[in-house]
Amino acid sequence: MPELPEVEHVVRALRRAVLGRQIVATEIRLPKLISPTAPSAFRGNLKGSRISGVGRRGKFILIELDSGKVLVVHLRMTGKFLVLTPDDSLPRHAHAVFYLDDERRLVFQDQRQFGVMKLVVNSRLSKTKGITELAPEPFSDEFSVCYLKETLARSRRTLKTLLLDQTRVVGLGNIYAAEALFRAGINPFKTASDLSARRVQRLHQAIRDVLRAAVSGSSTSRINLENPNGFSYGEAFGKAWQVYEREGQACFKCGARIRRLTHGGRSTYWCPRCQRR
Repeated sequence: MPELPEVEHVVRALRRAVLGRQIVATEIRLPKLISPTAPSAFRGNLKGSRISGVGRRGKFILIELDSGKVLVVHLRMTGKFLVLTPDDSLPRHAHAVFYLDDERRLVFQDQRQFGVMKLVVNSRLSKTKGITELAPEPFSDEFSVCYLKETLARSRRTLKTLLLDQTRVVGLGNIYAAEALFRAGINPFKTASDLSARRVQRLHQAIRDVLRAAVSGSSTSRINLENPNGFSYGEAFGKAWQVYEREGQACFKCGARIRRLTHGGRSTYWCPRCQRR
């Protein structure tokens, strides 16, 4: 599943590919993608709109239109955007097709069919379900050490579980939560409210560092939407993973064997020596 850094690079690729283009027609091939909006209403609201901006809030992609509306997209597990020329065949699992004024097509492809799209009036975006509940962006001033300290102090959940909650900390999925906790040298099973002020500060820095490294160093920075087979989410950054998917391998810091445990329905990876406490 793409996490915040991967979504950020999809946003950047969309800006390069479709910013300024006009949507002349839309085809919805999977109505549940835009439910409960009727396909006819969806098509009508998009027709003639020009793409004036592409942004992100958490893992939501925000395609801004000059009509004052925003196309809000969540990729979920397998969603991706492709840009096709008139000569390209439509791929399998193409559930939405946006016909652009330069004869190309912006296609939303989603094998698992969990992706979501909705049209929202720009002025109501911050109050939209799914977005209004989100915690502050990880690189914003609002995501401060003080904010993280207060958030952890109110929770008796384990750190790993809390860090995956987008209403508490935005941007960390299973991979980057594990990597941030390793960088901070903190046990993922520790109760959130038990973390000392010094270690909260260390975790705060690790969260920012791991996300910044993924945004700047991932192969997704080279996403080419016109060559959909040319990238894999997190492919290059995966080479730099310290603990994730390294069960049984030697820790890069201390040499102990990385361990894995199913926790909260997901695999948690950690070094039993570097992350004892």
